[in-house]
Amino acid sequence: MKFTLLFFGLFITSGVLANDFDKYLINPPQELIVTEGCEAFSAVQISQFADFIKSIELSNLTGDLSFDLKGEKLSLSVSIDSTLTHAQGYTLELSQDHIRISAQNLAAAYYAKLTLLQLFSYAMEENATLPCLTIKDWPNFERRGYMLDISRDKVPTMESLYRLIDQLASWKINELQLYTEHTYAYKDHKVVWENSSPLTAEEIRLLDKYCKTRFIDLVPNQNSFGHMENWLKHDEYLDLAECPDDCETIWGKSKRTSLAPTNPASFDLMKSLYEEALPNFSSSFFNIGGDETVELCEGKSEAECEKLGQGRVYLDYLVKLNNEANRLGFKTQFWGDIILNHPELISELPKDMTALVWGYSDDHAFDEQLPKFKAAGLDFYVCPGTSSWRSLIGRNHNAFLNLKNAAISGQENEAKGYLNTNWGDYGHWQPLSVVYPSMLLGASYAWNYQDESLDHLEFQLNHYLFKDKTGNTAKSVLMLGNTYLDTKIPKGNANAFHLLLRRYLWTMQGNYQTKELTQENLWAADSTIQRGLDILSLAEPESEDAQITIDELKQAAALARHGIHLGVARLKAENYDTKSIPAERRKELSEELALLIAQHKALWLVRNREGGLKDSAAKLEDILEFYKDN
Repeated sequence: MKFTLLFFGLFITSGVLANDFDKYLINPPQELIVTEGCEAFSAVQISQFADFIKSIELSNLTGDLSFDLKGEKLSLSVSIDSTLTHAQGYTLELSQDHIRISAQNLAAAYYAKLTLLQLFSYAMEENATLPCLTIKDWPNFERRGYMLDISRDKVPTMESLYRLIDQLASWKINELQLYTEHTYAYKDHKVVWENSSPLTAEEIRLLDKYCKTRFIDLVPNQNSFGHMENWLKHDEYLDLAECPDDCETIWGKSKRTSLAPTNPASFDLMKSLYEEALPNFSSSFFNIGGDETVELCEGKSEAECEKLGQGRVYLDYLVKLNNEANRLGFKTQFWGDIILNHPELISELPKDMTALVWGYSDDHAFDEQLPKFKAAGLDFYVCPGTSSWRSLIGRNHNAFLNLKNAAISGQENEAKGYLNTNWGDYGHWQPLSVVYPSMLLGASYAWNYQDESLDHLEFQLNHYLFKDKTGNTAKSVLMLGNTYLDTKIPKGNANAFHLLLRRYLWTMQGNYQTKELTQENLWAADSTIQRGLDILSLAEPESEDAQITIDELKQAAALARHGIHLGVARLKAENYDTKSIPAERRKELSEELALLIAQHKALWLVRNREGGLKDSAAKLEDILEFYKDN
């Protein structure tokens, strides 16, 4: 049982309750108590109440409310009790003709309402009577977040963002971050964002207001140190680069990705950006980034690093950014990867900073890293990911274990937050449809990790997201998302399908993953993809985005299969080189890819803005041109 289930006496329908009732609860409650022999509401009664309950704005409701719908009577009482032990905790009681909610705050009352509606959904779907019951519930993590990368080409439309916020709110997520490098319309920096369809100040204010009404904190996110390539690629900002020309880094040769912390103009730029953007957010938190500063000490700051040490130079600049954010009324969050390389300095971080400890492998060492921040007296989040980037159709097995590992380690170490990250590396080719499983499961784990949540995922995806009574949409998505396992290559932050497209010019034998590829395993993956598509052909989703969901899944599967076709052709070619594939076969691959590129462009615009599409498609068009020219 995924939650504490207690019975006062023998409850004869406990078997039904255990097998059917709990799968409707997206966020498993901490405790559920059922009263023997007491029926609260029938399915007929609930069918009358559900829409009315859904429409009630709890922020405007005080005391008791009684109403009569078509002869069915119901009384509802909501009270705020700030003395409840657990933050955001609530008690939900169902008795005969009465619903009582006692909540620590309005957000908790909202979460109680969501749970109630999920109970109603069970009763109406199963034509069942709800028993008298009491739920005592609270989240394991105070902050439960989702971060979407809007800087790797894909910036959603406002309509898409509003829909996303509604979905997150319905899963009890209370923090949203939109990862930003260059996709905010800073007034004096048009050259940086003019082709990216950035978010404007007005749009941020609208999103912020929309989030607040759904108890979500929209946290500003502006990378401020590393990952500044979309700024530094423009000559106007070249002087700010740590490495204006190639430097040797742990990633090989690199340039124009990190700011030079020893150049005062670097800080002046970030100071001006903070002053312009932050007033549009009502949050008290701000993610200043600071991850993967791989060029640090390899260029302009080399002398300072030799004098003070790399960790000290990093920390000094990070603290300057923090102090500026504090001056503007914000507490900062920062990615914790770099300071973990210098654990002796963690205790020197300002105590009001929050470390975001990220890792995306299924066995990431959260259990080793989190205690370092805890010992220093800092707040910290545990930050897993959807594992959807560099995948085309997902890496669900890795994602689900990564999300689980983060939830368990985060709770054991008393992490303040759980932030599920969805990145868009190398073209953001993965569509939203393949990300849904890890988004929903992450929200469940962030509230209260239970093993059984994974067992209910397929049902919940079909019931709440895809609205597919056949069950085939989720079945297809989950099958496609694990197809990468058929290729049987070593684990990594990409699957074979994406690797084959991204590395079309690189030697297959020079990479620890691609050198293990075989024709047999690629064709096995191709067969699994076909089975997934066969199941999808039987699907009948009725959600608002049903058609784009089907189209996205077909496109993602087709692009993955093109990676397979390219991989098989290379394995047959001399030296496994793409250029050595026979001309006739390259022509066939070219024709196949041309159609996929056209579809990529068309589908992109259904959910997303046009800016960034050119760059995303160009990465596929480069492959197309190589087919034609060699």
